[in-house]
Amino acid sequence: MIWRNDASLHDATPRHSNASGVSDLRRRNGATVKKFFQPTDAAAQFGPVSPWWVADSAVWFIAVWVATFARFDFDIEHVSMTPTAIVAVTAMLANGAVASAMGIYRHRYIVASFEECAALATVAAVSAALLQVTVALVEPYSVPRSVPVLAGTFALGGALGVRWLARDLARRRRNHVVRRRRVVVLGAGRTGQNLTRQMKLDDRMPYEPVALLDDDPHKRHLHVAGVQVRGTRKDLSSVVARFCADAVVIAIADPDPELIRDVSSQAALLGVGALIVPSGAELVRSTRQSNDVRDLDLDGLLGRSPAHLDEDIIAAEISGRRVLVTGAGGSIGSEMCRQIHRFEPAALVMLDRDESALHAAQLSIYGRALLDEDDTVLADIRDGCAMRRIFNACRPEVVIHAAALKHLPLLEKYPLEAWMTNVVGTWNVLCAASEVGVGTFVNISTDKAARPVSILGYSKRVTERLTAHTARRVDGRFVSVRFGNVLGSRGSVLEAFSRQIAEGGPVTVTHPDVTRFLMTIPEACQLVLEAAAIGTGGEALVLDMGTPVKIVDVARLLICRADRSDIEIVYTGLRAGEKLHEELFGPGEIRDHRPSHPLVSHVTVPPLALVDGEASLNRFADHSSALRWMASEAGVMTDSQVELTNYQPPGRNLTSVGTEAPRSAV
Repeated sequence: MIWRNDASLHDATPRHSNASGVSDLRRRNGATVKKFFQPTDAAAQFGPVSPWWVADSAVWFIAVWVATFARFDFDIEHVSMTPTAIVAVTAMLANGAVASAMGIYRHRYIVASFEECAALATVAAVSAALLQVTVALVEPYSVPRSVPVLAGTFALGGALGVRWLARDLARRRRNHVVRRRRVVVLGAGRTGQNLTRQMKLDDRMPYEPVALLDDDPHKRHLHVAGVQVRGTRKDLSSVVARFCADAVVIAIADPDPELIRDVSSQAALLGVGALIVPSGAELVRSTRQSNDVRDLDLDGLLGRSPAHLDEDIIAAEISGRRVLVTGAGGSIGSEMCRQIHRFEPAALVMLDRDESALHAAQLSIYGRALLDEDDTVLADIRDGCAMRRIFNACRPEVVIHAAALKHLPLLEKYPLEAWMTNVVGTWNVLCAASEVGVGTFVNISTDKAARPVSILGYSKRVTERLTAHTARRVDGRFVSVRFGNVLGSRGSVLEAFSRQIAEGGPVTVTHPDVTRFLMTIPEACQLVLEAAAIGTGGEALVLDMGTPVKIVDVARLLICRADRSDIEIVYTGLRAGEKLHEELFGPGEIRDHRPSHPLVSHVTVPPLALVDGEASLNRFADHSSALRWMASEAGVMTDSQVELTNYQPPGRNLTSVGTEAPRSAV
């Protein structure tokens, strides 16, 4: 927020600084300045209220005397004291009247801004013209007729000089009392220039710009508010070292995601912070006050701007309908419930087998968690009879199926568990939903189901095919949604890396080149809800998640944000079932079929028809048979691979890429 001498802005709640340790002191300093310049209601209506009228009056009084002395070559004997004093007093009155009429003393202009400079120049010209009349009326030739012109020039220079000096002293005093973060501003365009001026003017900004960088050669020697362009983005490391900067601010309108990742990586390697100016669209959407500069969070590493889907379509699908969410206690399921609750469904039933998770979910939505209502259901999706009983009692119209086992390394050890929960559990929910006539069913899948090579991928691909098969048998819309890695979800890299950093490291990454598609929890939940509205039965919906993100970049960013440059990153090697690079689409799938939304692809899933019904899902009692069945039905095992009947625990084909770490890899 740029500090303005505008009465309407003084009542607004000031933005808080990111530097929490000095926020109270900064507020007191800001309050002092604000009190000094704030007009009273009566003063704002009836006269000048700004203290600058005192300084300007003194400047004009002195300017008239200096101009008169200068006109007579500083020979005091030729100066007529009384006429000169009359002209000096008139100059003070004329300046006060003209400046008040233009609103300079009623907080209409930003102090020392170009607008105020232009207004002061106009005041000086009009006041000088009025002085000419005064000079003509006083004793003839006692005051030279050139004095008003000289006095106006001196007064304008003096008024500007006093303002500049006051602002400079205030800035020096502020920097002495509160150390502001020294930042290099990347971008000298309109956004960067406005930000630099704002940092210089606003006492509440915790940043001090020390240099600008811009790739435009025409801006090589540009100065903005006293800050010079010192080079291009290639000079970032040398400029940061030269000016002892604490952070880099990306001040570019809608910056390219590759640029964001590159700058954040460089900043992490240099041991400085990475900040970014929110986009104009983000500021317009925001309903809360926030700093113009924020820490570069993990959204900046998505490789794209976070997707914002059509909430009107979602509301039309959810409002006034009965909704059931399985896995409602998980990080995705609970956020799903919170977002669904915003759209005022007729009923929201939360189903999970974890009672503590249900308690937390209900508390986050309703502010209470008595667990005595029908909206919380404790049950296991593995129990088909329980699912039928619950669905018959609730009669849901929309079902969001989020319950699943998702941790890849653990499922590599226990394929039977993946089969029982992800496959059998999903089939139980599908059967119960189809029997009560559910109109919309959304199965949450994963990008690991596209060309799967892991137990998790196999099981989720099977659930997509089972959902597509059910869609052919019923009238409702039964669809699947593929997720990438969801930032902030339980067990995600964000949670694991944060814990490792808190414990002092090292941070473990499987491979320096491993990449993943990332999405935020709100994105994931909105995609599910929109899938409920736009999906066609038997499809899988895939969000365009931009460019895959290097996981090591996420680790570096978190280490940098924690100011722990001493923490080491250790590479442990890819684990069984892991890919170096994930895929969103399998072989033969069309990735650009987007009939409903420009960011959502619709993929046709081949249905999986069970020849002997549920008997196919209840005949396995060991890991190897469950693994073989899922791999076969996922459609990825050829005849030559059928010998994979004796399951071997993970640990095979692990190649160490770096120093071994005592903690498990992420």
